[in-house]
Amino acid sequence: MKVICLTGGMASGKSTASKFLQAQGAQLIDADKLGHRVYDPGTSGFDKVISTFGADLVAADGQIDRKALGAKVFGKPDELKKLTDIVWPEIRQLAETEISEYASKNPSAVVVLEAAVLFEAGWEDIGDEIWVVVIDREIAIERAIARDGFDRAAVESRLDSQLSNAERISKASLVIDNSKTAEDMQQQLTAEWQRLAN
Repeated sequence: MKVICLTGGMASGKSTASKFLQAQGAQLIDADKLGHRVYDPGTSGFDKVISTFGADLVAADGQIDRKALGAKVFGKPDELKKLTDIVWPEIRQLAETEISEYASKNPSAVVVLEAAVLFEAGWEDIGDEIWVVVIDREIAIERAIARDGFDRAAVESRLDSQLSNAERISKASLVIDNSKTAEDMQQQLTAEWQRLAN
């Protein structure tokens, strides 16, 4: 079995890349989706978040009010670190459980773990290869504005808070450049998929 850790910055096209690989037959694990499960009532993640940040976060439906939680950590690096120290290990555990399930069902599977915070969370050791999707900063800004409706300043500030392309590339086993056309990225991915298949 091969585990590919796939990451990239905002509007880089990492989700497009992982969906393309899934269409080729890869098993996809989306760390963002696992992140939502960490907050489910009855989980250890839920209990840790409530004991750290307060029972006032529990909404009427018994779920954690993510907006209220966001307000408690936004712009407060120490509080945010408390949250990621809870959430990131929980996501890792869920991802590793899914990987071992795929391994037992199909030992020759290719599993793609898509994770925006791969390096920040220290998960790069989960995979056999690290694929980084990069895009020219100006194109990322244009795409994010078109996709999310943010203004330019908001997009730039989010990009500035993330790792740079250079930092990601320095840790990559493979770089996928998405600065040209969608077809161009697909050709790069297809070539790498064939390499894995062989």
